[in-house]
Amino acid sequence: MAGGTARAERVQATREAILAAAERLFAEHGVFAVSNRQISEAAGQGNNAAVNYHFGTKTDLVRAIVRRHTEDIERIRVRMVTEATGSTDLRDWIACFVRPNAEHLATLDSPSWFARFAAQVMTDPELRDIMTAESLTSPSLSRAVEETKRCLPELPAEVRAERDEMIRQLMVHMTAERERALADGLPTARATWHEAATGMIDAIVGLLQAPVTSAHGDSR
Repeated sequence: MAGGTARAERVQATREAILAAAERLFAEHGVFAVSNRQISEAAGQGNNAAVNYHFGTKTDLVRAIVRRHTEDIERIRVRMVTEATGSTDLRDWIACFVRPNAEHLATLDSPSWFARFAAQVMTDPELRDIMTAESLTSPSLSRAVEETKRCLPELPAEVRAERDEMIRQLMVHMTAERERALADGLPTARATWHEAATGMIDAIVGLLQAPVTSAHGDSR
């Protein structure tokens, strides 16, 4: 029994080393620019087949990295959605999108890599589907989406789709740029992840509530 436990611990330690190395390398260079050999070497594994053995395909490895973080993010969001229940304030529901990720990033060692990893993944159509699929399994995120809709005036479908894409770009890339600046020791507009999330919530609320200008230049 003791030998089995020790082996299980070694396997888990190896998996964690591979995940950490892959996340950093993917964040720095992009997913498809990094080979399994490079990941194995960075993880301190003498066997170059270690990545395939423990995770299978590169897509499976990316999914494992995503899940390594989203479980913690989901727990934070569940708490926030519970606290926001009954609110008709748009800010409360936008916070359920923004603050869980920021709160999670604040707990990671410095430098962290997850925000930059996510930005790399979201630039690839095939890999982006992995993060989208993980989001679709989140009841708390679905609830936040529905409550946000209730707080907003009716928007034309094409305008809502356009603004949703703007929000996605803002959340993904501004978060990645802040993480990069912190890693490089550069100044940031906000001192903490909490304050950065506040600024992002301000921007998203303003974006969603902005008037809609028609093709003829009329606002409504």
